[in-house]
Amino acid sequence: MKSATGRPRRILAIASGGGHWQQLMLLRPAFEGHEVLFATTLTGLAAEFDAHPYVTVPDCNRNKKIAILRSAATVTTLILWKKPDIVISTGALPGVIALAIGRLIGARTVWIDSIANAEEMSMSGKLARRFAHLWLSQWEHVAAETGADFAGAVL
Repeated sequence: MKSATGRPRRILAIASGGGHWQQLMLLRPAFEGHEVLFATTLTGLAAEFDAHPYVTVPDCNRNKKIAILRSAATVTTLILWKKPDIVISTGALPGVIALAIGRLIGARTVWIDSIANAEEMSMSGKLARRFAHLWLSQWEHVAAETGADFAGAVL
């Protein structure tokens, strides 16, 4: 879907390495026809998946406060520079940060919680709820318990 001006939408697709990244890569067909910038936390991972253009952002977690600040500064700079129309993430904390900053600049935001979270929404997913215009679980029963939307699974 093109923007109101008829131009392709600018999408920031961001995920931590591992399963989060693999699930994001399965969504690539949905991004066709748009300007996509991929962001991940592991150097070389995007190139390995032929996801171009891409940037690497610092990883972080709730236990390393300085890493959170470093990641937030990098993600904020990236979003202010690229001004995406849409920010989408499959996890984890750098993706939540991207959704929060993206929403502040007026981007539409999408969170898809990892398929690995079969019993409950992830901690990052719970945080993302505040910032996501579309908040999804890949498990129907988790969606029902949390109030998230369910639209199927990427795996």
